[in-house]
Amino acid sequence: MRETHDACHIAIPARDLDTAVAFYVDGLGVKLARRYPDRVTFDFFGDQLVCHLSDNVPAEVSAYPRHFGVTFAKRADFNRLLRVVEFRKLPVLAGPSVRFEGMAEEHRQVFLTDPSGNVLEFKQYEDPRLMY
Repeated sequence: MRETHDACHIAIPARDLDTAVAFYVDGLGVKLARRYPDRVTFDFFGDQLVCHLSDNVPAEVSAYPRHFGVTFAKRADFNRLLRVVEFRKLPVLAGPSVRFEGMAEEHRQVFLTDPSGNVLEFKQYEDPRLMY
């Protein structure tokens, strides 16, 4: 099983590594871990995100079926991210919004797009026990 010191590994395509670094480091504020001519590795909220230089990027930006992101346990952390998105004018695909309002699965969400059209979802459940 995964321990708290383990990291989930996510790999996605990137058209341009400089714009990927600008979005993830300067925009979202994640930590740059390593950079090579063909890829960039980030500490993405405690997990490992690798942007691989590629011509095979999504032709159309769509949240479904492929996206990734962070589910925050605390509303304050989700709200902090929303302030960063607004302040840094990061590209929003949809939201922020509330999904399943009034139901046990109620959660807040926002979808962003990185410079290569990869979709990121950030969300926070009203009942944190439902985040899995």
